[in-house]
Amino acid sequence: MPERFYARLAPTPVSNPQLIRLNVELAEKLGIDANYLASPDGVAVLAGNLVPGGAEPLAAAYAGHQFGGFVPQLGDGRAILLGEVVGPDSRRSDIQLKGSGPTPFSRRGDGRAALGPVLREYIVSEAMFVLGVPTTRALAAVATGEAVLRETELPGAVLARVASSHIRIGTFQYFAARGDTEAVRLLADYVISRHYPRAGESANRYRALLESVTARQAELVSRWLHIGFIHGVMNTDNMSIAGETIDYGPCAFMDAYHPGAVFSSIDETGRYAYGNQPSIAQWNLVRFSETLLPLLADDNETAVAIAREALREFAVRFNAAYVARLGRKLGFLDIRDGDPEIGRDFLERMAAGFADFTLTFRALSDAVADPEKNALVRAQFQDPTTFDEWAPRWRRRLGEEGGNMAERQAAMRAISPAVIPRNHRVEQAIAAAVERSDFAPFHALVDALSDPYADRPGREHFAAPPKPEEIVHRTFCGT
Repeated sequence: MPERFYARLAPTPVSNPQLIRLNVELAEKLGIDANYLASPDGVAVLAGNLVPGGAEPLAAAYAGHQFGGFVPQLGDGRAILLGEVVGPDSRRSDIQLKGSGPTPFSRRGDGRAALGPVLREYIVSEAMFVLGVPTTRALAAVATGEAVLRETELPGAVLARVASSHIRIGTFQYFAARGDTEAVRLLADYVISRHYPRAGESANRYRALLESVTARQAELVSRWLHIGFIHGVMNTDNMSIAGETIDYGPCAFMDAYHPGAVFSSIDETGRYAYGNQPSIAQWNLVRFSETLLPLLADDNETAVAIAREALREFAVRFNAAYVARLGRKLGFLDIRDGDPEIGRDFLERMAAGFADFTLTFRALSDAVADPEKNALVRAQFQDPTTFDEWAPRWRRRLGEEGGNMAERQAAMRAISPAVIPRNHRVEQAIAAAVERSDFAPFHALVDALSDPYADRPGREHFAAPPKPEEIVHRTFCGT
């Protein structure tokens, strides 16, 4: 791509890099020698002290709507893309260092990352991967041996992040805002080639691109909702064109279910609340479509009509994906008329009863084959009669469908995890590392989350909800 897409520069070296954790499985998937990465030279690469052969490091330019307000220039202010690798499976991946020092886009920031946000992104992004959610991944976390200044002095770290690409809706907005239609076209053609090659075969390849990105975003947000995930900062610069979850800042997983759940300390109005995520994703896609208008048709009126028609598919695709997954969580083998209403009724009762989102659906998978285990579900509600009033309707629906209960239970367990990255466990792991340089809780949590759908002895405390004094009410952005 032309040089106006990025700034070339090397990472800023750190004083004393120490490897915290290496993702050996991911290294092997990328075709990278894990033993090398664990060596002093490998750690130097992961920390930004050594640029590997063939790399052409750069910081990418992008803009974005942040909480609804447009910022015309953001860019990689604390991240540098080392380059791309092609794995044994022929898939192309970016390797980026977060916290690698200042860039021309730093806006007077130090370009560094504190240890806590690096560990949070490692924990949550790897958990999302095994939960089956498209996501960026963590290749390694490295301590820098240097302090960063935020509200107080904190230990610094670098995260080696892997993604299909780091192209965002905000990347398109950066050039559209400058009236640089040629750059938008170059970027769109590149995205089609890299992520959506079938779109290139369409009569209107840019409409096909918009439809493809829309479909992936609808699927992605549906998956978020069915594990109780709240992104926390769904700005357009944090929305990946590849349809992967990116930028785990003030993210969180719900304990007690409520559609208005908000954790991010900077989301004062609840714009990015759990239940608002589908509509925000659609809003972001409208912003994406605006950048493509000059490419969709020669006249603006026709282009707008094309964009609107393509964007209508978001609601259709999201609703279909959401209803299908909710049906599976309830044990329905196929979706029938009335099923969405049964699901909504259950969720409303969960919200009224302060029922734990993860544990309630997991208990439901136990109860589906054995009515005596209704007690496991009832225990999640402050007023168990809330569940008692709903359960007969649910069991009638199951009886109408019939089928093998063991298979039904297995299907429910395959979509309702036993363990998630509970906010209080994440915070405990971060506190131990930051305050005492004790990384044992961090490693234990990552290991416990590696197989979330199985019932594994010895990790019951990771699955348990927080005690009242452990509840996390606010999460914070890494900057």
